[in-house]
Amino acid sequence: MIYLQNLTRRFGSRVILNNLNYRFPEQGCLGLIGVNGAGKSTLLNILCGLDEPDDGAVIKPRNVVIGYLPQEPNPKPMPTLLEEALGGAERIVELQKKLQDVLKVMEHSYTETIAKEYDDIMNELTHLDGFSIESEAKELLCGLGFKTTDFDKDPKTLSGGWRMRLELVRLFLKKPNFLVLDEPTNHLDLPSMEWVERFLQNFKGCLVFVSHDRSLINRLATNILHLHHGEMTPYVGNYDKFLESYELAQEQVQAQKQNLQAKAQQVQSFVDRFRASASKARMVQSRVKMLQKLYDADSGLKVDDKAPPISIKLECAKKSGRVVLQARDLSIGYAQPLVKKLNFKLERGQKLAIVGANGIGKSTLIKSLLNIVPKLDGEIELGHEVDVAYFAQDQLDYLMPKATMLENVMQLNQHLSMGQARSMLGAFLFKGDDVFKPLNVLSGGEKNRVGLCCLLAKKANTLILDEPTNHLDMQSIDVLADSLSAFEGTVLFVSHNRSFIDDIATHILGLNARGQTLLVEGDLQRFEAKAAQVEFCWS
Repeated sequence: MIYLQNLTRRFGSRVILNNLNYRFPEQGCLGLIGVNGAGKSTLLNILCGLDEPDDGAVIKPRNVVIGYLPQEPNPKPMPTLLEEALGGAERIVELQKKLQDVLKVMEHSYTETIAKEYDDIMNELTHLDGFSIESEAKELLCGLGFKTTDFDKDPKTLSGGWRMRLELVRLFLKKPNFLVLDEPTNHLDLPSMEWVERFLQNFKGCLVFVSHDRSLINRLATNILHLHHGEMTPYVGNYDKFLESYELAQEQVQAQKQNLQAKAQQVQSFVDRFRASASKARMVQSRVKMLQKLYDADSGLKVDDKAPPISIKLECAKKSGRVVLQARDLSIGYAQPLVKKLNFKLERGQKLAIVGANGIGKSTLIKSLLNIVPKLDGEIELGHEVDVAYFAQDQLDYLMPKATMLENVMQLNQHLSMGQARSMLGAFLFKGDDVFKPLNVLSGGEKNRVGLCCLLAKKANTLILDEPTNHLDMQSIDVLADSLSAFEGTVLFVSHNRSFIDDIATHILGLNARGQTLLVEGDLQRFEAKAAQVEFCWS
């Protein structure tokens, strides 16, 4: 399979990938992990030929078929959704066209040559399951949430999220034996994520994927590739196994360094004591050489200097009443209702996750509760002393893009001093003059962190969050989850990250395409069991 040979990639003076050597297995699911900026996407782009290394090479055998999920959908799709999906099966489409041409020739002229060409095409189509490709395409499309009535639609009429689902179908129909996925569950709702996960578990080849969903990596990965400071270290097992092995390895290296340093101190004491003694000159010289070897060995042992995690302490300026929010016979939507007759009560300290398929009304529900989108019918009642802070998917629209991150934080809490605001930003890893950068020059992850910092600055007792983990790395997601779990106030949130939901939620509210709802106390597993029991279809 594919082999990395002395692979190096630099950006300016910074070495992103440093002399990597690795042979990918023919089969297996490899989770590529590392903090934001570690070089994960760079390595994937080089593997797929979208970027070039500065040194070294990617050695690919002739029979390798690489499948890669692009960051953007095909700008010039076929006229219909089904045709665009089938375009992923490039070889089959090519053979089908050849078959039609051969059949036309055979209508007028039949020779041994044309008969052999016909047989060769039929044999290859049979080998590639080419005669069942259309039914397979339809099955894949339906698995990812498309309806049969969508098959004749123009792909350009779809939203960006649905276009990326279509790209997934194209990719799967390509039948690669080396599959490269960068955040494959982005733009997917939980039911579609589960379908994709089942598909990938049955994939017969080598899968290399990047994800910030810890539970997905745990369920899929047979091996972990850890990128850190330009180096890539392989580990056997899933993410939890990696953490155990990683911590053990670091403890062993630290112990070795301590032993070397203790020996070096003893040798240094001998040298210092007898440096001036002529009778000990030869022994001192020998100890000096030994000392240098000990220092060289110590410097060769690396203890990973972990980036400091985001430190979040969510505080309430005041406590709310027992009932935070109550919805009675609530209908929400736009021209037509998405959800009807919704009744639920949110109490102080509860953490409520809203789940359901994309387009079902999760974000609309949040915006209706905040009166950003007018409700269609029913009542929404906020409780006593409820103070709400809102984190939106399009968080930048609710902040000042041309203002600095410091100005954004201080604007949301007039009582903060500049020192207090800078301390808050420092907790989100913004140091020194970074705080004077305007918001519109920041990366997606940086904007998210500023948005979360603004949320902290308000010291609200009720947090309403719409996809707060977008663009955050796994370590930051874990810290955010811990902070929200420890928060004494109330949280209502939308997320497609299963680990994040299970780490926080005390209750799950499910929405479905029929406008129905299901409220269950507990985690996703309990919700899914209850949904199956009452035949609540939320996919």
